[in-house]
Amino acid sequence: MASGYHDGSRSLQDRFDTRALADRIDGLLVSDTISEGDRAFIESRDMFFLATADGEGRPTCSYKGGEPGFVRVLDPHTLVFPNYDGNGMYLSTGNVLVNPDVGLLFIDFERGHRMRLEGMASIDLDDPLRGDYPEAQFVVRVSARAVYPNCPRYIHRYQLVQRSRFVPRSDCLTPVPAWKRSDWAADALPENDPARDPGEREVLGR
Repeated sequence: MASGYHDGSRSLQDRFDTRALADRIDGLLVSDTISEGDRAFIESRDMFFLATADGEGRPTCSYKGGEPGFVRVLDPHTLVFPNYDGNGMYLSTGNVLVNPDVGLLFIDFERGHRMRLEGMASIDLDDPLRGDYPEAQFVVRVSARAVYPNCPRYIHRYQLVQRSRFVPRSDCLTPVPAWKRSDWAADALPENDPARDPGEREVLGR
């Protein structure tokens, strides 16, 4: 596969004498294929960071969380993840519709391992896999262009305290975020938003 390095990368590689090392890493560790080991790591994660940019190249980075396995590898070149209800801004997924180039960063904070996946994303509001995810608005598919491990030495070690109770599950009602009940937000909510009338749903601050 072609190198992902451009003039900016090369100028810094040459400035700090890392061109040979960068080429070695590119040749040995970067692939356009999701291996079985990569798949196991990705599907064991309960979060990742998603980088996107709009049509003018202005970037944003977002956190995506769910139950372990919410990101699924469909084949050696494709993964999928759900989009759940958020703040209604659709910054990242809106970017996908105008600029499909994305970057995903998966991190295991307990063991100090991380990997990057870059590729092209697409959104089909009628994707048949949406039904596999309770309360998903839609799913995002990513076709991998580059998959590679990332140096782990600066990863701080953290341990999981509690997974978010807001992640939709099929066996219970999803709580309502308290901010949606605030005066500034309540009258602007979508008509079918459960926060308008929580009923038996808990209202949680976090």
